Parts: sequence; C-alpha cells; structure tokens
Amino acid sequence: DGGEAWFEQTDSIQMALFAIQVGLVALWRSWGVEPDAVVGHSMGEVAAAYVAGVLSLEDAVSILYHRNQLIRGVLGKGKMLAIGLTLEQARETLAGQEALVSIAISNSPKSTVLSGDPGALEKIAASLKDQGTFHRWINVDFASHSPQMDVLLPDLRKALRNLSPRKATIPIISTVTGMASDGTEMDTEYWIRNLREPVLFADATRWLREHDYEVFVEISPHPVLLPSIEDSLYHLNLPGTVLPSLRRNTDEQ
Repeated sequence: DGGEAWFEQTDSIQMALFAIQVGLVALWRSWGVEPDAVVGHSMGEVAAAYVAGVLSLEDAVSILYHRNQLIRGVLGKGKMLAIGLTLEQARETLAGQEALVSIAISNSPKSTVLSGDPGALEKIAASLKDQGTFHRWINVDFASHSPQMDVLLPDLRKALRNLSPRKATIPIISTVTGMASDGTEMDTEYWIRNLREPVLFADATRWLREHDYEVFVEISPHPVLLPSIEDSLYHLNLPGTVLPSLRRNTDEQ
C-alpha cells in the first residue's frame, strides 16, 4: 500500500530479492522442477548458497542484514556504470584510476559494469560517449565491488565471524571465482570477497555450459540477466535454452 518508495531502499530491495528468489525455487521444487546446479549474481549468491544447502536460513539472512546495515554508511557516495566493453577493454579504460574505480561485474563477454567514485565515472562516461560506446548508469546510489567497500570490510568480517557453511547438496557455481564450489569455502572471507571483488557471472555461465548444462532459468522478479546469458552462449557458439520466471507488469501465474 505504500507504493514503490519502499523498494527504492537498498536494504529493502536486497531482502525482497532474497525472499522472492528462495520462494520461487520452493515453488519450482513443489512442481518437481529441481535444479541440477545453481549460480547467484552478487548478493544473489546468498540465495543460491541457501538453495544449495550451504547456508542455513539464519546464516543467509545474517549476511544480508549485516551487509545492508553497513552499506547505509556509504549510500550516496558512489555510482555504477554499465558499459559495452569486454573485460580487458574495461581494464584499459580505467587504467590509472584503480584507486577510485573498479570493475564490478562481468555479465557477458561484451557487458561489463564499473563501480566507484562518481566524478571518475562521469569522466569515463564522457569519454565513452565521444567514442560512441554504449554506456548506461545503473539506478543505485552506492558502489559495491569497488574501493568504497574497503572501509566496511573489517566490521563485516567481525559481524560474520560465526558463519558455518556446509557442503553443498547440489553444485553451486561461484561468481567470485567463476568456477564450481563444494560450498565449504563460502565462509566469512568468501562473503567479504563477494562484496569487494568483481562478479564473474560471464565466467560462471561459461563454466556451466562447458560442463554440459544447457537450460538456464533465471529466478528473479524480472529477467535482467537473460540477455547476458544468451550473449555468453552466442560467443561460446554453443546452443542453450534461457528461460525467465517472473516478468514485471505481467500476471505472475
């Protein structure tokens, strides 16, 4: 009843996404649709780790809660910029500015996200505009996966010191490493890396397809990553099926 303002708050968004993701998986499972593997994008890894049996519900919510509490201290200080460049081209673009800007996300072979200081990013955006290169501001007001997260890491490490990850019951492909994990490595330090280091979603997609996973279902309120998965499959020159679950402004059923 409060309209959409509630969902503009970062902590609300991330908790709502977690609830929707684990709820959708439970619904699929009730229909007999069981995942052969899971992969989570950035904080989506919390839901993926819970679904794979790595995290208890208490530990999963604890990670989200403490991260969101700390992020409040850096809201409004950073920006994120999606660009149509390869990972290597993106590194060249921000060369010399690594103290201010980081590569935050590699979504596909030609879709990268930069994160960090607004002034530095605006200069990069202006340069990309002059070159005729695709770029788009992401609607967030903090710079995850950037140097601005460094100040938060000691407190996050302390808050998550009692995590107890378990061995995964189904394969989970890490977007921190871009490779399969048995889950036991997803300890306190892993979730520190999850916040600070780049999201290697393109690498995780490639790993899945090269290991004969052919059907991808995006579990989300709207399939924003569907084009990235399709782009990765195209560049691998391998067939695959990419499906959405929910779509915004359409009937859920």
